[in-house]
Amino acid sequence: VLLLTDPVDEFWLPAVGTFQEKPFKSVTRGGADLGAITPPEGAEPEPEKPEPAGIDGLIARFKLALGDEVKDVRVSHRLTDSPVCLVADDSDLDMHLERLLRQHNQLDKAAPRILEVNPSHPLVTRLATGTTATAADVEVAGRVEEIAHLLLDQARIMEGEPIPDPAGYARRLSGLLAQVI
Repeated sequence: VLLLTDPVDEFWLPAVGTFQEKPFKSVTRGGADLGAITPPEGAEPEPEKPEPAGIDGLIARFKLALGDEVKDVRVSHRLTDSPVCLVADDSDLDMHLERLLRQHNQLDKAAPRILEVNPSHPLVTRLATGTTATAADVEVAGRVEEIAHLLLDQARIMEGEPIPDPAGYARRLSGLLAQVI
């Protein structure tokens, strides 16, 4: 594992491509399979957790709610603690390179990202099982749409990206907190 944090790394890494016949892969890309990394000797592999019932329906609702804001919504097996993350498609620019180009006015706008959802996160599990029980409930559908936007904005914040509608984010978050309290 190489931690490449210098801005110039975004330029030389794609040019070099491989080292000792092993390709460099960015973890910000959707095709990076972190599950293929073999654990060290003596470490017990984590048992695979089954995906919660209704995860496919939740993914479909997220896709519908987010529309063109994301390129795709899919299940992730790379996440452990976070409910969501944003990744670049294999055919898109690396996320850090794109940010660098935008900062230097070499790129107009960011390409839509892929939202990966952690099926083992408690929030996602509750959403998935809750949406199957009341699939026809309009209130639940509206709540899922609000949560989808909140999670997308959360993923943007974690990536260091600006939120397109900070007022909408604050309104959604305040509304959700008011329901809980």
